[in-house]
Amino acid sequence: MKPDIITTQAILTVSDLSISFNHDGVEIPAVDHISFELLRGSTLGIVGESGSGKSLTALAIMGLIPKPNGRVPNGSIRFHTTGGTDFDLLQFPEKEMRHWRGKKIAMIFQEPMTSLNPAYRCGKQVIENILEHEKVSFSEARTRTLDLFREVMLPDPERTFDAYPHQISGGQKQRVMIAMALACNPDILIADEPTTALDVTVQKTILELLRTLQKKHNISLIFISHNLDVIAEIASNVLVMYKGKIVEKGSIEQIFNHPQHPYTKGLLACRPPLGKRPDRLKVIADFMETTGNESDTFVTQSERNRQHEKLYSERPILRAEGINTVFTLKRNLAGRSLKEYKAVSNVSFEVYPGETLGLVGESGCGKTTLGRTLLRLVEPSSGNTIYKDTQVNTLNVNDLRDIRKKLQIIFQDPYSSLNPRITIGEAIIEPMRVHKLHENDNTRKAKVADLLQKVGLDAAHYGRYPHEFSGGQRQRICIARALAVEPEFIICDESVSALDVSVQAQVLNLLNDLKKEFGLTYLFISHDLSVVRYMSDRLMVMKNGEIQEMGDADEVYSNPKSEYTRKLINAIPGREIA
Repeated sequence: MKPDIITTQAILTVSDLSISFNHDGVEIPAVDHISFELLRGSTLGIVGESGSGKSLTALAIMGLIPKPNGRVPNGSIRFHTTGGTDFDLLQFPEKEMRHWRGKKIAMIFQEPMTSLNPAYRCGKQVIENILEHEKVSFSEARTRTLDLFREVMLPDPERTFDAYPHQISGGQKQRVMIAMALACNPDILIADEPTTALDVTVQKTILELLRTLQKKHNISLIFISHNLDVIAEIASNVLVMYKGKIVEKGSIEQIFNHPQHPYTKGLLACRPPLGKRPDRLKVIADFMETTGNESDTFVTQSERNRQHEKLYSERPILRAEGINTVFTLKRNLAGRSLKEYKAVSNVSFEVYPGETLGLVGESGCGKTTLGRTLLRLVEPSSGNTIYKDTQVNTLNVNDLRDIRKKLQIIFQDPYSSLNPRITIGEAIIEPMRVHKLHENDNTRKAKVADLLQKVGLDAAHYGRYPHEFSGGQRQRICIARALAVEPEFIICDESVSALDVSVQAQVLNLLNDLKKEFGLTYLFISHDLSVVRYMSDRLMVMKNGEIQEMGDADEVYSNPKSEYTRKLINAIPGREIA
């Protein structure tokens, strides 16, 4: 249900706004003459890919454009008070803007872990915001903070108040950020990608919370996301931004049912559809460089049945037999375990050559630990991983290194899994040297060039560093590195969870293309059931370290057996557009 628009009166009017950055004496435009209104008491969605200018627009409203290189060469951002007075926020000196920022206009930033100070307890950070803007005692600020923690439905307000950010979950950190933003009762709240990379169930609760608080406090909300399905869950109207411009605007119903701009059509088509299975996902380029052919080809059920009949006629390439992974949380002075956490509990399954087996579940369910345990990146407490006829758990260090040529992993965060001090070419060539593949470095460099081209990059990128690439490009680099040792089985661990939906579609298509070309087998791990269903032949649903159900991916989605699976399905955004 969408929030009601309380009035047609605008609380914020952005007119002809441009933002640019000076780079080595060259002025680079980032936002190009955009105009829009935010109606009092309503929710406005702003959608677009990374680099579209949506977050910069929010920073301009907050008076936080990075200095000294960033500037606003023209435009106005007018705040309309209930008394009829207008203020151009761009004309405020920093001291005056600091008074408004947090009190009249507040912002929930994209990544709560980097937005919260790791050296201070959560409660103190909210108290500081209250004391900065209001003349109240510390005791009163503390009481208000605890009340806010209850209002944003933190499970244990007192404990969270005294906790450091690293001691609470991602969803709880986001609730702390929401409480901080609401601390001084702002008129306008800007939520910049507040649900990116969160589990779909946590995402749903955050969206419901924002809707409730927006209506309760009559807040005017700007909600920024790269995902139109998420926007549809909360916003009444939406702006679509592309390369610094607003290319389309309208109601949610207009945008979803009658999109006009090719870019909007592309954003809508990039997400894996829920009711059918296309042969490959559409990407933005299919619409921006259209030749008039936007038709899809779909895999029929009879085709899938034929594929599966062949697929499951062979022996499994990998078997997990009774895998248990237990972590010791506390030991006594003698080193004996006093407190343990069972992350994976008696998990067994088989993966067949050429199959993509999906693994879905919320954060903390044990899916990443299971993937790492299969490769002995985490040592199992008991059970066996059998690759073909080899028991991986019994291998010594040298034999384990040898078999890892065939068993590879693509990690969730490509930036942290690449060494920032070495070029991407050296990052890809390094595993070839370790495993003594190919005759010499000249041959290896030629192989790297070939791999870069296969994953959609340029051989000339060999000498560049990770920070010189986008998130989607870095993920392609990690895929090339995994392919460098000519594996047969690859674990894709949340490898697209934080990517723009359009970039996500490109990477998913790439993974499917490489699977066909190299005869790969995947274990595809994600918290996004719609993505896992699209990629997978069979699907496992995991909760609290245990497999809840397993079966054909379409069948599990269409006829879930467990209540937990139904919960994951119901949390998928954009399932119904009111």
